[in-house]
Amino acid sequence: MGKKIVIIGGVAAGPKAACRVKRLMPDAEVTIVDQDSLISYGGCGIPYYISGDVSDEKELRSTSYHALRDEDFFEKTKGVITLTSTRALSIDRRNKSVLLENLTTGLQNNVSYDVLMLATGSYPITLPIPGSDGDGVFTVSDLHKAISIKERIARGQVSKAVVIGGGAIGIEMAEALTDLWGVETALVEYMNHILPRTISWTLATILEKHLKENNVDVFAGEAAEEIVVVDGKVSAVRTSRRYLDADMVIMAAGVRPQSQLAWDAGLHVAASGAIVVNERMQSSDPDIYAAGDCIEVCHLVSGKRFHAPFGSMANKQGRVAADNMAGIPSTFKGGVGSFILKAFELCVGSTGLSLETALAEGFDADVSLTSPSDRAHFFPTQEIICLEMIFDRRTRKVLGLQGVGPMNDGLSARLDAAAVALCSGASIDDFGNIEMAYSPPFSSAIDGINAAAYVADNLCERRMRQISMESFYSYMDDPASQPDWLVLDVRHVKQAAPLVDHFGKSWWISLPYDEIRDRYEELPTDKTLILFCNAGSRSFEIQVFLDFVGRKNSLVLPGGFNVIRRMGAGWLPAS
Repeated sequence: MGKKIVIIGGVAAGPKAACRVKRLMPDAEVTIVDQDSLISYGGCGIPYYISGDVSDEKELRSTSYHALRDEDFFEKTKGVITLTSTRALSIDRRNKSVLLENLTTGLQNNVSYDVLMLATGSYPITLPIPGSDGDGVFTVSDLHKAISIKERIARGQVSKAVVIGGGAIGIEMAEALTDLWGVETALVEYMNHILPRTISWTLATILEKHLKENNVDVFAGEAAEEIVVVDGKVSAVRTSRRYLDADMVIMAAGVRPQSQLAWDAGLHVAASGAIVVNERMQSSDPDIYAAGDCIEVCHLVSGKRFHAPFGSMANKQGRVAADNMAGIPSTFKGGVGSFILKAFELCVGSTGLSLETALAEGFDADVSLTSPSDRAHFFPTQEIICLEMIFDRRTRKVLGLQGVGPMNDGLSARLDAAAVALCSGASIDDFGNIEMAYSPPFSSAIDGINAAAYVADNLCERRMRQISMESFYSYMDDPASQPDWLVLDVRHVKQAAPLVDHFGKSWWISLPYDEIRDRYEELPTDKTLILFCNAGSRSFEIQVFLDFVGRKNSLVLPGGFNVIRRMGAGWLPAS
């Protein structure tokens, strides 16, 4: 018998490493230890199991050829020993053994190892508020909780639900409860918009509008202060502003690395609580590896360490750890935090740094906001996607890309291309020349990702001056606050007319794009002109021309009406 390899954790990174090791070293004795009775399941699929898109929880635990990944599967088909319902209590690094406890019998025993791997994952944050232990409060932490949530809903015990936390899991759970089951669902987020620090206020507002249109009430900028419990059961959630009735509360306030075992063993653990590893997935003890949600990795844009609890990363890290445990040099350089999620008929995603994070990290960051077609503009199925490219003005390095679009392949294709480029430290010029596979049903000749880079280049070189969407919305909520501003709508007269009529010519005027060169002298010289079109491209051309004739009193509204219409606003006239 070869090496004795013990892997603690059996969801993503652990099983991946175990199976890879057995392929590389068939004589190795590989044991997976997990305190749960269910192992090797697709945790990211839990919201889709609750929603009904995945009909049976066994599908989350099955291979592509429909084999159930249970203890017998690992032993008979992979040659891996699995000890489920078994908790690792402590690690004896000197004697290279782990103390285990069988949670069914209570019996304890030591198992020795030559190499140990920790894949202990993460645990959900439980908010320290009254009522968090009430009947009907759930976290989305494992498959057992998911089964309980679905069973309770299926039995008709839930008519109203509150999801606390506007991150990815919270949004997916809100959709799951509303879409299939018709549960009246409210989403509460204490930051000023959902998906905070991940996407911008502009894109989050588009997503919030879409959620509300699909009967999810969104309350951003509100802290959940109490879960009201009556006779032991959930009755409501009290926020800083209101009471929300609820039969069920889903707490989706984020996760933290599960690293207590490593800490107790004296391994190096970061301030974030994540286990510190090198590129080979080795901890501070060279005979102990770690991978998955319990570790932190290098962010390939910022250069800082970050916690990235993604199943995709966990599987890659598990493979790298297995290679090195088998003596094959292999490295995991890090990542850029790519994610995408479905929300009814929209998808939203990002890769790299958001503008907020980039500024906090000290970059001279700015953003280009564009609203291109996801395929050729003349193709019948073309739709608009809204993209934000974050870049550093000083170095011209692209720092991130984020977007919102229809539920198809349009956004994911751009994010995937951007992720690869970001990992290589690509510049604005590199993004401008990214080659995307072109055919009208799939993309435009100048792809949206190229166009975003062109706008970033114009901003970097100060050819273009823009107004932020936040500043524009603030102005439109109270035009009198900026008496020296005036919106110049360069779209067709018929497109501009509803807004001109609604606001009056003291705040909103129309002069079509193709008439500017002949009639620019009609424009006021004592106002800052906010140039407004459908996407921003015509506005930029008009700004260049006005600058040429000495009228340098203009700002482009990036993304234009394409973005505004998707965001919605109280000041927009009814269509």
